[in-house]
Amino acid sequence: MQDRFHRILKQYWGYDSFRPLQEDIIRSIDANIDTLALMPTGGGKSITFQVPALARDGLCLVVTPLVSLMRDQVQHLREKNILAATIFSEMGSHAIENTLSRCLYGNVKLLYISPERLGNETFRNMLPTLNISMIAVDEAHCISQWGYDFRPAYLKIAEIRDLLPHVPILALTATATPDVIDDIKRQLHFRDNHNTFRKSFGRSNLHYIVRQVEDKPQYLLRILRSIRDGAVIIYTSSRARTRDIATFLGEHDFPAEHFHAGLTSVKKNLIQEAWSKRETNVIVATNAFGMGIDRPDVRAVIHIDVPDSIESYFQEAGRAGRDGNESYAVLLFNRKDESTLMRHIADRFPSEDQVRRVYAKLCYYLEIGVGEAYEQTFPVDVDTLCYRHHLMPNMFYGALRMLQSNGYLQLLDENDNASKLRILVSHEDLYQNWGLTPNEEETLDATMRMYTGLFTDHAYVNEDDIAARMGTDRQSVYTALRGLTFKGIVSYIPYKRAPLVKFLTPRLDESRIVTYRDTTLQQKRIYEHRIRSIIDYANARQCRSQFLLRYFGESDATPCGNCDYCREH
Repeated sequence: MQDRFHRILKQYWGYDSFRPLQEDIIRSIDANIDTLALMPTGGGKSITFQVPALARDGLCLVVTPLVSLMRDQVQHLREKNILAATIFSEMGSHAIENTLSRCLYGNVKLLYISPERLGNETFRNMLPTLNISMIAVDEAHCISQWGYDFRPAYLKIAEIRDLLPHVPILALTATATPDVIDDIKRQLHFRDNHNTFRKSFGRSNLHYIVRQVEDKPQYLLRILRSIRDGAVIIYTSSRARTRDIATFLGEHDFPAEHFHAGLTSVKKNLIQEAWSKRETNVIVATNAFGMGIDRPDVRAVIHIDVPDSIESYFQEAGRAGRDGNESYAVLLFNRKDESTLMRHIADRFPSEDQVRRVYAKLCYYLEIGVGEAYEQTFPVDVDTLCYRHHLMPNMFYGALRMLQSNGYLQLLDENDNASKLRILVSHEDLYQNWGLTPNEEETLDATMRMYTGLFTDHAYVNEDDIAARMGTDRQSVYTALRGLTFKGIVSYIPYKRAPLVKFLTPRLDESRIVTYRDTTLQQKRIYEHRIRSIIDYANARQCRSQFLLRYFGESDATPCGNCDYCREH
């Protein structure tokens, strides 16, 4: 006789049995035990919180770092008739309130949020009323200062344990060293009787290869000619390089799409949809592509540029061969890469004088006086700012990250910087003769029907959604909203590919900025270790798989027999 977990698995996913460790993890969290699960990319982590969420009364809160990941998982769950929802910053206040109301009345089983949402006072005040059954923390390595993507907002998760003291936490990650594992448990305030489940990160079907080559694009063509079927992901280090490599491949009869975080949401969704439908088989991308975008037939993941950590490389390489068939993870490396990686350290951790200079130039650019801008958020045109003040963009971002880690400001993801609109005139004045064009009248009418709260504050709007309602295109909507702005009827802030900076303290005199505390020095040592580890991997004269697994604490790992080193010897 099937128990409730197997019935749920069969009903919604069509499987008769769980993969190794999945059932153990599910039963642990269902017993209200804090649980840490380490499973390789593609190992079925989502099932371990989705099944118990459906088996338990109440709402499962899922904390995950990417909006695209939230949307993708929620869409897949809804296709299975599972009550799932998400809250993200591009949603208007009315849509957020509606979602929370559905949660309050039990019409949602899984609610996906970003860690930043946990810092929202309104959301925190509402948490105790939502009947939270469990908390799932995806990509849990992000909480660790030892992790490769330390994200301070994840620290808010531990704070809500005071609001929900009896709610168990399930932390999930595909890449964690022993130091990161200990730090995750400490940062999430795991109770003493917690469980840790670990599945070996080894992948017998994935062959690791490093090639020392000077002309990487030409060697890339050689690899692509050897792949008969399936898909290929090519990772680069910059947005411009994604476009350049994709163009180069197209010129040599390998049609490829390029993908990075700076593309519009519409463009990214179109590329991801074509990829999922197998209409596109070659993607050239930054690390913005891949997380939560499942495609089992990826035959090769090729890094034409070297990432800055073993963790990043291992996670990205692990997107190959999820169907269990023979696949390849190829790293192209040369002497220039080593010096480039070492420069990353200086960019990531500029001197305190450089950080103070960046802070001063940022405040000057934004016209913020001493004592001003507390809790205020500003878009920053980084290219313009750096050009005007002779700053290198990489160093600029490094300084912003240091200012963030020391609590002076918060660097927000540029994807959250959606278009905003506010109607400046009253309801009555709106119907005066403003000399509007037919397009402006229709656009204003459609926008008012779609969004609420436009008369009281700026609300997020989506030009593509408005255009779809009107049966027109984005450019037409943009032109109309700009026209309405010039006539003083609305305040329209278009989507900008620029990061947002939020000041967490009133603007200080730059001489008072202190960033090189003990924690910063420790983070710098960690980052240097990561850089040197990926260089050691590229130069290693030993089994590649064994090197990687030992890095993640699998001391008993044996030679794989499939990597370039094993085959050579």
